[in-house]
Amino acid sequence: MKIILVFIVTVVLMGGTGYVLNESWIWLNTQGISYHGKVALMLGLAGTFFMSAGLMFLVFYSSRRGYDAETLKVLPASGLQRNRDTNLP
Repeated sequence: MKIILVFIVTVVLMGGTGYVLNESWIWLNTQGISYHGKVALMLGLAGTFFMSAGLMFLVFYSSRRGYDAETLKVLPASGLQRNRDTNLP
């Protein structure tokens, strides 16, 4: 039952997205944007999408491979003393 609900919600969202894209395209035709302007707009949108997807992949990849893990440096006891020359803690 849960899978059917997720499927229905996904189809509704995809339909809504298609409707918004169609209305946006029709609106662009009424604004007098040239063919080259539309191509530039589509290339900009595609480039933004793929750059975002690539950056999300890199975050996922580095998280899974452990590149994001913090390294803990243990300081000697003398390095933990407060510097009395400044007012900083």
